[in-house]
Amino acid sequence: MSDHKTMTLTLIVWRQKNATDPGKFETYTAKNITEHHSFLEMLDCVNEDLIHAGKEPIVFDHDCREGICGMCSQVINGAPHGGQDRTTVCQLHMRKFKDGDTIYIEPWRARAFPIIKDLIVDRAALDKIIQAGGYTSCHTGGVPDGNAIMIPKPIAEEATDAAECIGCGACVAGCPNGAAMLFTGAKVSQLALLPQGKAEAVTRVRNMTQAMADCGFGNCSNHYECQASCPKGVNVKFIARMNREFIKAQLDY
Repeated sequence: MSDHKTMTLTLIVWRQKNATDPGKFETYTAKNITEHHSFLEMLDCVNEDLIHAGKEPIVFDHDCREGICGMCSQVINGAPHGGQDRTTVCQLHMRKFKDGDTIYIEPWRARAFPIIKDLIVDRAALDKIIQAGGYTSCHTGGVPDGNAIMIPKPIAEEATDAAECIGCGACVAGCPNGAAMLFTGAKVSQLALLPQGKAEAVTRVRNMTQAMADCGFGNCSNHYECQASCPKGVNVKFIARMNREFIKAQLDY
């Protein structure tokens, strides 16, 4: 590590004790950071310094650190996950910054995502949408061979594109309305496209959209910030597909 040029950065970090605390920005210095550090590793270094100084470390969410789990939810310089194309915070590296930079770090800002502490928000609302219908519950017998149900390749690929959603909530954080339409659209679409999901298509889209409303998410007004913020590049076309599914469900009596 000593062979690499190091950076010193100023961090303006949101600190908040709990959902009822007003919270505020606090300033920290990140020292001896190299271009090879990931963003979360940089925060680890800052936390080590805070702990050694007898201060409370910055609380943030993380798990896999491989861009898979979607837990590293942070708004960096005003952009969910830092704004780099198809990149989660854990896969954002410090080579994207330069010595002397000031970096603003905030949690997701959405009515449906109350802050737990500092940079961690409660994203259980997304789980409630899935619990409302994002699954197949009908008896399907044993596990069939992969080629037992013939599905056209374009349909299978589109369903896979929808299934890329990792449920991080960046679409909600990026949306000026705090909408969960891209998340829900992806989860509805991945099942609506496949034969296994058609049996419960009507109740699924009704229940999941109702869960969105119950959880306090906003409405979609076609800003496309959700797609721009998504670290997996999930397309807004899945919102349109969910809307079609919803309209068909209203016609089903």
